[in-house]
Amino acid sequence: MAQHSHAPRRVARSTKQNTFFGGAAILAVGIMVVKVIGMFYKIPLLNIIGEQGSADFGNAYNIYAVLLTISTAGLPVAVSKLVSEANATGRQNQVRRVFRLSLALFLTLGVLSFLIMSFGSAQLAGLMNDDQAAPGIRALAPAVICVGCLSAFRGYAQGHGNMTPTAVSQIIEALCKLVVGLGLAYWLVKAGADQSHAAAGAITGVTVGTIVALAYMLLNYIMGRSQEGLSKDTPDSNGTIVKNLLMIAVPITISSSMVGIVTVIDSSLVQGQLQRALLENTDCWALYKDFMSFDKLESALKAWQATLPEGTTISMSLLSDQLAGEGTKTAIALHDALEDASRTLYGNYNGALNIYNLPTSLMAAITAAVIPAVSGTLARRDRKGAARVAGSALRISALLAFPMGVGLYVLGEPIMALIFPSLTSQLAGPLLSTLGLATVFVCMMLVCNSILQAYGFVNLPVIIMLAGGVIKIVLNYNVVVLPQVGIYGAPLGNIFCFALCLILDLIVMARVIPGRPKYIPLFAKPAAAAAVMGLGAWAVHGLLAKLLAANRLGNAVATLAAIVVAVVIYGVLVIVLRAITKEDLSLMPKGEKIARILHLS
Repeated sequence: MAQHSHAPRRVARSTKQNTFFGGAAILAVGIMVVKVIGMFYKIPLLNIIGEQGSADFGNAYNIYAVLLTISTAGLPVAVSKLVSEANATGRQNQVRRVFRLSLALFLTLGVLSFLIMSFGSAQLAGLMNDDQAAPGIRALAPAVICVGCLSAFRGYAQGHGNMTPTAVSQIIEALCKLVVGLGLAYWLVKAGADQSHAAAGAITGVTVGTIVALAYMLLNYIMGRSQEGLSKDTPDSNGTIVKNLLMIAVPITISSSMVGIVTVIDSSLVQGQLQRALLENTDCWALYKDFMSFDKLESALKAWQATLPEGTTISMSLLSDQLAGEGTKTAIALHDALEDASRTLYGNYNGALNIYNLPTSLMAAITAAVIPAVSGTLARRDRKGAARVAGSALRISALLAFPMGVGLYVLGEPIMALIFPSLTSQLAGPLLSTLGLATVFVCMMLVCNSILQAYGFVNLPVIIMLAGGVIKIVLNYNVVVLPQVGIYGAPLGNIFCFALCLILDLIVMARVIPGRPKYIPLFAKPAAAAAVMGLGAWAVHGLLAKLLAANRLGNAVATLAAIVVAVVIYGVLVIVLRAITKEDLSLMPKGEKIARILHLS
């Protein structure tokens, strides 16, 4: 009897373990499909619309992302939960009423966001210190309504346990964005449109994608409804359902909105402070003189100064006061010149951010798998098993985060020159290198947040991220304006913000997770392997760069060769240092076989 009582427990644990990183691998494949499509969209896009178009695109999309998060972050989760619960008890009338009410809520929020973006586009663009972002904001306005409705249909399908429609609709969105967005941007540039309208054309692809995806989800819903049976259950009142929806959705929406709101505030302040520095302290022009022309700004500044009384102190507040009034021609011309300069600088930073965001997106697979895996183990009162899964998640995350961060730091400039030739690699490269350091912190923080949430600490990671966001905003506001730092200070906020969040997360985990892994061995081996890898990549690129022609092809060969060598060095060191264990691999598909091949005990 003793043997029979133990066998099921071993099977349950083994099944749970195998589904953990197995699920992560499947999620990673799905994420990679969308990201690959996104890569084929973003890389040529920024090369088509240029530096200033990149800034306009990023500013418009940041506004859209905040309103979209407020409209759709929490409600799909609430819808899927209530639909799933109603399905489990056979209450089909309840399911239908939940869906209808959620659709009404999505439409209401979507229409409000649409009106804000349509009629307040100029004000929102001004808020971002980029008036040229207004066309892009207007082009995105209809997408908010469509995505709201999409979220209702996705929540409904997921509540029925059907994930396929959501995946298909997301791929449809990405493909339409790729084909329509790139096509419009290219056509507009060839037709002589300026960069801001080319960026708006690219953004139109997003809107078209949401419309086509919504049509697919609507068709899927209609076909699915024909298979539903009749039900005699009495659904809850409208007020009760709306209350239940909001109780679930509001906390999720608030926590999800934090990152977007911080990003908008930070982007606005960075661009505003860049303009202020360019106006008030012309010494900062020396930072960018090798790759930017200041002729237009210099002539506009001299013309404006000539209209001022002698001895007047030049300041952004003085210029803003004039613009708030009737605004003289010289003041408007100076404002436009400052905005053009800041758009060029921030456009390069936005290009670096696009590369920086790729590693963090890969973490979504692990973070999505951590919560159910740890929660399920805790539900079986297996605290050691939960700590083991959490430790493996941290170890695997560190093994991925450290080499990606070090790789970006070492090869920042050649990577930018390879991927975005239309941007200024001498400017964007150092920005990407600095962001590479932040990559390690943000990737590890995301996994730590998921672990804490799985242990029931749902709000604590949000509070920690809010504290980090405040530090990011304050630091960037004060550093970017310094004439000897300028735009190069913008990534520093990311480093300090996410480093603080990670440290606080690790401190909390040390107190609340019994049996958690020791941090020094967990981080030391990946860090050492990544450091040696970085030296190897730097040496290979430096050597080949000297031997090959100093052109784009030479840089491409040197960069790709350095990446291949880096992968080989890191892979060998991970095995030699035993940075990954047999237990970690046992949580992956075919992990035990891989462990035998690598002779891991």
